[in-house]
Amino acid sequence: MISMKLSDSVKSVSFLKNNTAEVLKNIGEPGEPLIITQNGEATAVLQDIKSYEELMDSLALLKILALGQKDIEEGKVKSAKKAFSEISKKLKDNNG
Repeated sequence: MISMKLSDSVKSVSFLKNNTAEVLKNIGEPGEPLIITQNGEATAVLQDIKSYEELMDSLALLKILALGQKDIEEGKVKSAKKAFSEISKKLKDNNG
């Protein structure tokens, strides 16, 4: 990810309204979000679709990891040996 000064990535909603085509053309720089302000306060973030998709994928993986950790903490796990044994038994039962 290319780093830029945060102050360079803050624009007002008025700037966005007046320069939408230019902003969308430049937002294609992967990983560089644009912070939109309204009445001097940050209210939104505009980013390219690829960076957004990567962020969503990362969040999904983190959620899976957190759920797995919760299962471990609650003792909702079994050994690989036991799991494969149960799968083998089910396959034999279904095919035999």
